[in-house]
Amino acid sequence: MVQRHEDQPVVVIERSSGGIGAFLTGVAFGAGLALLLAPRSGEELREDLRARARRLRDAAEDRLEDLQDAVEGGYERTKASVEAGLERARAHLDDRKESAREAIDAGKAAVRSARDELERRLEDARAERGDHRGGADDKADE
Repeated sequence: MVQRHEDQPVVVIERSSGGIGAFLTGVAFGAGLALLLAPRSGEELREDLRARARRLRDAAEDRLEDLQDAVEGGYERTKASVEAGLERARAHLDDRKESAREAIDAGKAAVRSARDELERRLEDARAERGDHRGGADDKADE
C-alpha cells in the first residue's frame, strides 16, 4: 500500500506473525502428506517405525552402558589414586612417629648415661676425699 505524505511517496509494510498455530498446522500437513505418499502400507510403516524405535533405544542403551563404564572406570581410578595417596601419607606419618620415638629413646638413654656418669664422678670424688658416708652426713661432720 502506497500513501502520499506531503507529496512524497511512503511505503507501508504490514507483517503478521504466524505463531505456533501455523507451525503445528504445517507439521500436521507434512505428516499427512508423508503418509499419503509413503510407498508402504500403514501396517508396514508402523512396523518400520517400531523397528527404528527399537534400534534407537538399543543404541541409546549401548551409549548409556558405555558412559556408565567410563564413569565407573574413572571412579575406580580416582578411588585407587586417593587410597594410594592415603597409604603414602599413613606410611610417612608412621615413619615420622618412629623417628620421634627413636629420638625420645635416644634422649632418655643420653639422660641415663649422663646421670650414670655424674653419679660415677661423684663416687670418684668422694673416694678421692676418702668420704664414703653420703651427702647429708658430710655437712654434719664438718
